[in-house]
Amino acid sequence: MRRYSLILLLFLPFFASAQYADDIRKVENSLTGWVYIANEPPARWNIEDRLKVHKVPGVTIGVIRDYKLEWAKGYGFADKEAKIPVTPQTLFQAASISKSLNAVGILKLVQEGKLSLDADINTYLKTWHPSADSGKITIANLLSHTAGLSVHGFPGYEAGDTLPTVEQILQGQRPANTREVKPLFAPGVKMQYSGGGTTVTQLIATTVTGIPYDQYMQKEVLDPLGMTGSFYTQPAPGNKKQLLATAYNGEGKVYPGKYHIYPEMAAAGLWTNPTDLSKYIIETQLALQGKSSKVLNQAMTKTRLTPYLNKNSALGVFIINGQRYFNHNGGNEGFRCVYYGSLEGGNGMVIMVNSDNFAIIDEVTRSIAITYGWEKDFYRPDTVTAAPLPADSLKQYMGKYNFRTVNLVVEAKDGKLYVTSNNGTPMLMHYTTNGDFVLMEERGRIKLVNGDLVASDGGESVTFKRQP
Repeated sequence: MRRYSLILLLFLPFFASAQYADDIRKVENSLTGWVYIANEPPARWNIEDRLKVHKVPGVTIGVIRDYKLEWAKGYGFADKEAKIPVTPQTLFQAASISKSLNAVGILKLVQEGKLSLDADINTYLKTWHPSADSGKITIANLLSHTAGLSVHGFPGYEAGDTLPTVEQILQGQRPANTREVKPLFAPGVKMQYSGGGTTVTQLIATTVTGIPYDQYMQKEVLDPLGMTGSFYTQPAPGNKKQLLATAYNGEGKVYPGKYHIYPEMAAAGLWTNPTDLSKYIIETQLALQGKSSKVLNQAMTKTRLTPYLNKNSALGVFIINGQRYFNHNGGNEGFRCVYYGSLEGGNGMVIMVNSDNFAIIDEVTRSIAITYGWEKDFYRPDTVTAAPLPADSLKQYMGKYNFRTVNLVVEAKDGKLYVTSNNGTPMLMHYTTNGDFVLMEERGRIKLVNGDLVASDGGESVTFKRQP
């Protein structure tokens, strides 16, 4: 064993952080929008400033390179009222990222011969069955969102609420706050996202193993991966509560009880952080190469990462960016998150916020791409050319506009137009040679048509009606 002096051992963490200090600073100061304005300096923003702009209390980031977590860091507040800062140890709700780890747990049972990917799920279900017979539903269908089942996601429960059992959730019976999980169309026809289908796998895991779902996942998945700070238990264990981030809505207001509780653990119940999630990503990458098998072997990992029906939806993950990355996003009440892991080369990232606002996650993703040379995968901006807006046309745009629950206010300042959405932060409207506007913060283009604002992202258009 190589010997190190005590002084060197004490300073190893410092050397590690110093080695990547320049990259960290660049990530912190290279946040940008989705569009590049060719005749203006590139927009580059500071992460702390953008937290304020988006009214996001805190963000935590992890960057993976060459099969290692290169760095992890938190910014802002885990609880802004108590002035508790985000640290790499702060735990966030992973929301639908829970489905990725759940798939690992379910496929471990397949690997052990306790489940079959292609068997009818009724083979394993004892206390609940789908309410209508629309064909054989398999575990592969459930994990790939091709089972044809209902219920996209779950709103969670406030502290103090009576929590339903998994059977009550699937039946849509009180105290469950969502409808019955039932077939909408035949399985294997198409992909339709279903948190309800994932919750069926939770019941299957409990039935087959005979132990509570959170205990099974802790013992057989999280702990072997080294994700010892993470857990599925709902409500959270008392000894973990000091590490939990508080949930905030898009206006920066705290949710009652500080966060919601999710008995739908497999679909939305994981509490974790980028440091722990990076261990899952790296293990997936190494297992795919046949270099590790802490939970799943190489063959089962390949199965998990193989799209099942379409070209993107695999088992608990999505294969994206030209089949080069596995990925999942997450969104619970007051939490948003994303991870990406490359299928080759051992690169990736994890970004989590304690807010309903996803915008800063996109901005940080672009910043990481710019810093590490991953632009082809994560930053291919649309290019426009700015044009001067005639001063005498300012007044025709100014005013109030509405579409459903979204209220826009367009105001002029120093000869430029700014738009504010639902009392948020004013956003500069960049006038282009196409005769429309772009916002750096929001993807799409805005144009005045018959006195109304029409917004389009290249697909469908939305018309914001001018208000008196």
